[in-house]
Amino acid sequence: QVQLVESGGGLVQAGDSLRLSCAASGRTFSTLAMGWFRQAPGKEREFVASITRSGGNTYYADSVKGRFTISRDNARNTVYLHMNTLKPEDTAVYLCAAVRSSGNYYYSSLSDYNYWGQGTQVTVSS
Repeated sequence: QVQLVESGGGLVQAGDSLRLSCAASGRTFSTLAMGWFRQAPGKEREFVASITRSGGNTYYADSVKGRFTISRDNARNTVYLHMNTLKPEDTAVYLCAAVRSSGNYYYSSLSDYNYWGQGTQVTVSS
């Protein structure tokens, strides 16, 4: 079982930056591919970014490409989402997700992931 705990959300202004963290329990973090998703009020949960278990490859939704960066520190069992040039439309609950990966793959579908955190709220004011 993997437990994921997100942190770092908050209220910021448009154009600001924010870094989210997701800490994972257990000693098998390096076998997990990780992802970030978000869910705005009244909308479906959507993919934001993912990273392979080694951290060597990343994948982004078009809406955040060039502004957000996903990274991980396997020694700290933590994955990060660095968010720059935030926009009001980035306002959402951001959730961390994990899936055991047999190779160096990244995943972008909700159904790919087995483990989810509770989420952290990000609000961007205009």
